[in-house]
Amino acid sequence: MKYTVEVTIEASRDRVVAAFDDPANLKHWMPGLLSFEPISGTPGQVGAKARLKFDMGGRQMEMIETITERNLPETFSGTYDANGVHNIVRNRFEPVGENQTRWVAENEFIFAGFMMKVMGWLMPGAFRKQSLKYLEAFKAFVETGKPAAG
Repeated sequence: MKYTVEVTIEASRDRVVAAFDDPANLKHWMPGLLSFEPISGTPGQVGAKARLKFDMGGRQMEMIETITERNLPETFSGTYDANGVHNIVRNRFEPVGENQTRWVAENEFIFAGFMMKVMGWLMPGAFRKQSLKYLEAFKAFVETGKPAAG
């Protein structure tokens, strides 16, 4: 399953990328994030791995992030592996004007196991909706400086 989500943020690309590139900010725009723990490599650099733990409506979920491309301020890509799901995300940060930036996130999900394949087939909108929720929360965080509500 593949889809693209995007938001236009009222801030310069430098400001957007600085906020995106700081792991301390994750909790401000990823509602449900419980922890972000580097596990190998140099954090933020290609090849680095980190463990992210989430509370998704009372259900605990853990995923491993692997950074596959870092060409900031233009692009940043990674993979996210959770139980039965491999997610590839390609992020682009495009200046729209002096104080506007478009964040485009191309997502590809590869499902393993019967149940995850069925879920991906039955509920593709849920994955897109969650991705867009994070982009919109990030936009609000950058524009207002206030954390997203859970």
